[in-house]
Amino acid sequence: MTVSLRNAILEGAPDGAVAAAVSSAVAELFERDAFLLQVDANERSITHCLAVHLASSFSDWNVDCEYNRDGFDPKMLYGPGGAENPNETNGSRVYPDIIVHHRGKPENLLVIEVKKSTSNRADDADIAKLQALRQQLGYQYGLFLRFGSGTATPTLEKIVWT
Repeated sequence: MTVSLRNAILEGAPDGAVAAAVSSAVAELFERDAFLLQVDANERSITHCLAVHLASSFSDWNVDCEYNRDGFDPKMLYGPGGAENPNETNGSRVYPDIIVHHRGKPENLLVIEVKKSTSNRADDADIAKLQALRQQLGYQYGLFLRFGSGTATPTLEKIVWT
């Protein structure tokens, strides 16, 4: 892992240990799974591999992709970042890309949203979703990562801790 990649992830991170674990997982993704980014594979393939690499640093936690439960109920968000209509009272179901949590308990450490550079959607919606997940479902940390994809050398283009 390059020092600049590690420093970029650590910069602005609210927790050094969590950021170090993310940094190691991203470095491992670049080392072992660069092909997925080079060929612009589906985002779910990339997030799965990143989650596998994260799991080794969070052995006392569950690391899941697209997990849609809040205890036994569907995971829902209300208002900005959640329901498409801010006045919606029924909420919208959400499927975070990656979460680090304890299943079935209100213990939520980290939520991650990933985007590829080839996506045509704005980053703002994912960042708002992270903020809503933190506020409404109690995740301690939120992280947005945009990976450069479709090129010979994968990059990490944007990092936002919420």
